[in-house]
Amino acid sequence: MVRAWYLGKIKDDQRLENHRDPEQFIDLKDLYVKSGVEHFEIPVNDYENNDYLQSLRQGMGITYCDEITCSKECMSNYEEKLRIFFEEHLHTDDEIRYVLDGSGYFDVRDANDEWIRIEVTPGDLLIIPAGIYHRFTLDTNNYIKAKRYFVGEPVWTPHNRPADHMECRQEYLEKLQSLVQQ
Repeated sequence: MVRAWYLGKIKDDQRLENHRDPEQFIDLKDLYVKSGVEHFEIPVNDYENNDYLQSLRQGMGITYCDEITCSKECMSNYEEKLRIFFEEHLHTDDEIRYVLDGSGYFDVRDANDEWIRIEVTPGDLLIIPAGIYHRFTLDTNNYIKAKRYFVGEPVWTPHNRPADHMECRQEYLEKLQSLVQQ
């Protein structure tokens, strides 16, 4: 089950929880308002036949999916890939990830440009909106297996910060402002 908190200073290892002192957890109901990130819990057993996941995929117009495994054993250039995933960036499309096995962290920026760390475990589906600055890292288990869902052709291009001039960034900021005002 997802947990989210404001990230403290990363002192030694990005794969640790790295809480603020004192810890400041975020209620999952507030995660969407603070960042635009959506979270769904979908049981992993027989997920391919899960009615809710199927209706979510249809409603979003998802047309392509694949599977990724991140671990030292499964990825060439493992350390380099982790470094790239952890660079702050945005995408022009929503990043939709469903965790099948393992665990990790998505870090996203809130409306005040502060980092929120989102811990994902099996059964967690995140929709990280286009235009939000974010990054990913594994936790100390060094393993995650996830489905990646795409609307239309898959786009994996990260745009490293600063990318404030991009249309998707401006649209995201407008949407976030309206969420915060509600």
